[in-house]
Amino acid sequence: MPIKFNPRAVIFDIDGTLVDNMQLHAEAFAVFAERHGLPALTREDRARLDGRRNSEIFPILFKRDVPRDEWQAYEHEKEGLYRELSKGRLSPMKGLHGLIERLRVEGVAMALATSAPLPNVVHTLAELELASAFPIIVRGDEVGRGKPAPDVFIEAARRLGIATEHCLVFEDAPMGIEAAQAAGMRVVALTTSFPASHFESLAAPPTLICADFDEFLA
Repeated sequence: MPIKFNPRAVIFDIDGTLVDNMQLHAEAFAVFAERHGLPALTREDRARLDGRRNSEIFPILFKRDVPRDEWQAYEHEKEGLYRELSKGRLSPMKGLHGLIERLRVEGVAMALATSAPLPNVVHTLAELELASAFPIIVRGDEVGRGKPAPDVFIEAARRLGIATEHCLVFEDAPMGIEAAQAAGMRVVALTTSFPASHFESLAAPPTLICADFDEFLA
């Protein structure tokens, strides 16, 4: 079903959205989990954790309070593993360049809104050769609350100078979809991390569900 909506801005998540890289994050986490005696993540775990900030993820994983210096050390370790594993293995989501070009031609503003830490953002965009494509990038650690709170999307709209109701979001995680909806934005879910049936079963399903950007453009 096509969207009868002409957004003035499009906001992209990064992991699982600009790039189909969640399997690489899973590989990095498997190494991290083995080192620290943590159980493997189930899909239910992923639904609760994907899209959240590391400051919130590690206390859930370790089932205890994790002080700032400790979770930062875990973040450095796990995300360092991800960057090592993903070097030379990242490619843009199918149809991404076509969509970016079309948005540029049509004068639609673009931004990124992500829970990824800064080194990951820099690494992933460099690997995708998109380092200069998004002048506005809002990270979860720059706002008061992480996803599923709407703060990161509201801040992206503020920096774009465009009202939230005129923004369209691309996301792959239930937490991110909830955050975008809470910001008053329409959301397209990409099925890189979860099947369409998972998104259809959400209390507030996304506006549209697509496999990739080629399907969205079609």
